[in-house]
Parts: sequence; C-alpha cells; structure tokens
Amino acid sequence: MSDQQLAIQSFALGGFQTNAYVLTNTDTEETIVIDPGMEPARLLQAIADKNVVAILLTHAHLDHIGGLNQVRALTKAPVYIHPLEQEWLTNPDLNGSSRWGLPEPIVCERAEHELADGQTLRLAGFDIQVLHTPGHSPGSCSFVIGKHCFGGDVLFAQSIGRTDLPGGDYETLMISIQDKLFELDDDTIVYPGHGPKTTIDYEKTYNPFVTGMLR
Repeated sequence: MSDQQLAIQSFALGGFQTNAYVLTNTDTEETIVIDPGMEPARLLQAIADKNVVAILLTHAHLDHIGGLNQVRALTKAPVYIHPLEQEWLTNPDLNGSSRWGLPEPIVCERAEHELADGQTLRLAGFDIQVLHTPGHSPGSCSFVIGKHCFGGDVLFAQSIGRTDLPGGDYETLMISIQDKLFELDDDTIVYPGHGPKTTIDYEKTYNPFVTGMLR
C-alpha cells in the first residue's frame, strides 16, 4: 500500500465535534468509514456514491456511534468493534446516550465482527493492524494502516483521552499509549477522535501528559 492509494477525509460531527474518517482506496474505489458520529449529514453526503465495505468503531461512546444507524442503512456495510463494547451498541446506559438528555437514546444493532488485539484486517485493499488500546474505555481500539493511526480517544494533540467515564482507567490508558502507540514509528500520523492530527514523535516530545512517563 502506498500513500497515493489512501485518500483520507475527516468530518467533525455533532456537538462533541467527533472526528469521523472516510478512507478510500483510490485504486479499487472501496471505502471504509471510521466512527460515524452524531449529526452525520455531511458524512452521509460524502459517502453517498462510494462503495463502503466496512465501518470500524474505535469505541462505542455515543458521540462515536451517533450516526451508525444512518451509515449502516445507507451502505449495508458490516460493523467491526471490540467484544468488550459489543453490548454498548444496544444499551444506551453503556454507550452513555441515556445520560445526555438526547431526544432519543442511541440504540444500534450488534456489530457483525469483533476485533482482537494484534489481528490484521484486509479491507478495501488495505492491511489494517488492530491494536487494543483500552483506558478511555474498555474496548478502545486503534487502527494502523502503514504510517497512519486512527486512535479514537486514546491520544490527542498534546492531550489524552478522559478516563472519568464508566469503564475508564488512567493507568490502563497510560500503558496503552506507551506500550502500543509509542511503539509505532515516530513519523506515524495519529488521527484522533477529536481535534487535529498529530504524530507519534511530536507527542513523545511535547505532550505534557505523557513526556514524563517515557522509559
């Protein structure tokens, strides 16, 4: 896979400004959607004419699955999630939507596929490495394609994911960052669940939450 094959679009969706990513193989014209968030109108317009072959979920908090039902209905694509958060899709108390005063709680069908740490998915002509990176939530996963890492709410530009929500754990998050993400090449680009993209090297150097923990 060359970078020329991978076209990446991002959409900050809903009140949480959650980043949804659309990855298209420019050779095969196949597309993957990562984290279809709330108020997904712009995302739906962007993928309306695309051959979406998979929907990958970094985790199942409400702001990352708010548009899942609409994207599923439009594309008929299968969904991938870590088994620890399979039930979060169907349970508004677990995905948090019952606590945010939404007009309707978010209830989705179960995912067709469950992810495992270290596995490699072959989707849209890409080899996608799955890293289980819990801490923000129990089933958080990061997806690595070459020098591109789609990490959800684990590592942000000069920040880290919150750990005060149910199932979050600070020490676990730190282990995920150090032992999984910081083992990637320094020039790997990180595409987080919120905010701008960054690189592994930049976060190792300038992220105030993690620089002191490096071994």
